[in-house]
Amino acid sequence: MFYWFLIFVIVIVVLVVFFIYDYYNNKRSDSKILDNIKAKWGRPIDSRRNFKLIAAYLNASDSPQKISQATIEDLDLVNIFNYIDRTNSKPGKQYLYKKLFTPETSFEELIKFDKKVGAVNMPKPDIEAVELELSRLNNSDAYFLTELFLKEHVPLLAPVLAVYIRISGIAIIALLLSLIFLPNLVSCVALAALLIANLILHYNTRGTLSTYTRSLPQLLILNRVARRLLKKIHFEEDEPVKLSLDNLLGLNRSLRLVSFESKLADKPENFRYALYKIVKLIFLLEPLMFITSITRVNKYRSDIEHVYKYVGEIDTMVAVLSVRAGLPYYAKPVFYTGDEQMELTEMYHPLIVNCVPNSIQTRTDEGVLITGSNMSGKTTFIRSIAVNTLLAQTIYTTCTKEYKAPVLKIQTSIKTSDNLQGQTSYFQAEAISILDIMKKSGDKEPVKSLIIIDEIFRGTNTIERIAAAKSVLTWLTDNKNFVFVSTHDLELAELLDNEYAVYSFEESVSDTRLVFDYKMKTGILKKNNGIATLATIGYPESVVEDAYIVSEGLKRRYLL
Repeated sequence: MFYWFLIFVIVIVVLVVFFIYDYYNNKRSDSKILDNIKAKWGRPIDSRRNFKLIAAYLNASDSPQKISQATIEDLDLVNIFNYIDRTNSKPGKQYLYKKLFTPETSFEELIKFDKKVGAVNMPKPDIEAVELELSRLNNSDAYFLTELFLKEHVPLLAPVLAVYIRISGIAIIALLLSLIFLPNLVSCVALAALLIANLILHYNTRGTLSTYTRSLPQLLILNRVARRLLKKIHFEEDEPVKLSLDNLLGLNRSLRLVSFESKLADKPENFRYALYKIVKLIFLLEPLMFITSITRVNKYRSDIEHVYKYVGEIDTMVAVLSVRAGLPYYAKPVFYTGDEQMELTEMYHPLIVNCVPNSIQTRTDEGVLITGSNMSGKTTFIRSIAVNTLLAQTIYTTCTKEYKAPVLKIQTSIKTSDNLQGQTSYFQAEAISILDIMKKSGDKEPVKSLIIIDEIFRGTNTIERIAAAKSVLTWLTDNKNFVFVSTHDLELAELLDNEYAVYSFEESVSDTRLVFDYKMKTGILKKNNGIATLATIGYPESVVEDAYIVSEGLKRRYLL
């Protein structure tokens, strides 16, 4: 009996030592996380992102305000997201991703969002404390929280199997006690059989239950983080969140088997978590968690989503503050209640280092035509307008000194390509893209469109391209949309003289290179440096001279 007592004392001492070690290890870990939080403030985070999981929350939405896949590619919005993403939690990433790709068309909601951002804009140590709390949900398993409220859950295990899972742990404990007090071969064999069966069952049910065994521990962490955030940040809408958390108390009690794991999942590298993994395998705690909790999860789905959105929104707001802190300058948008005017002052593109700012003022009854050679900046300029409109209607922040416009739908046609498998030519693909824009930009649309088109109808011959482009562009402004088009076709400027304001980006030829200033000028492109460029890069003089002669002849023939 003395030996059993000695073993018991040794086990207790070892556990106490490990618990003390874990406590100080956790403190060191929090200190390291806090150092990283301080270092990344105001800076983009260069890290690998699992966009399949990040996009899960957005993909489940059927909102008509979602940005189209074509526009996501046209505006390089994945890299825009990477730049803005300063979040500390996986729910924060998912929430920000959905917000960025679902621009708001109610300026009241945007103003409400900015007011909340102001409430989060606390002294730096307080913001860092909030970020530290949010980092508790940075485990990859937290991506699966959306699975708990996005769908109805059905039983995945047969009733007989569920009964076995419930009683197997009790049977193992009984056999262990019998071996301690009355060692016998039958109990030993039975215990070994149960352990082998549970090992097999654990791995066989793992795939079926993986979503729940990953998300349920994170749900406890989510609730705990939300309660702590409520003590640090105060919104007008706090009461509904508190009510949801109170409703989830019943679910928390039913998840008491998960509770211990949820605490350990904060620090998955510690000793206690490794020990629990072994216990979880032997006693089938993963499937037991599912069969005892999933019914209650169904009951509280809306409350789970409410708490999830609360935490995700706060993380997004902290990211917005970090973005604002890192920009050279920014402006909060001013939204007109009418649909007639847009004014962007000293606008720049957030992804371009030392981007040269430009300004533009336009109306719905007068489109904007941008001329210029390749690489002069015209496509970047029209992209910048769309990106800043998106930022204005999502994170209430623009890369301008002043942004004034109504709320708009964003429609683009920039990176059109042909489809050989679908037997669609480049011109057909572009024509379909622009027709889709027109269908969503009629005079009866409640929200007007910002329309960005790069090199309209470049996939067909000159005469038909210009004729078709002129007709389409006239139709778009007749229907009161904001239209920005880049083109090499100077003829369009003459045909649209009374309907479109014309601007240009120019460059100069210097020895063997082109020099760009990236500043937009009023009026049509005055210099055509295409042939001059051939000379600067070493084309034979005879080829250059012949090109100039042909160019002059074409100008006289077509009155260019």
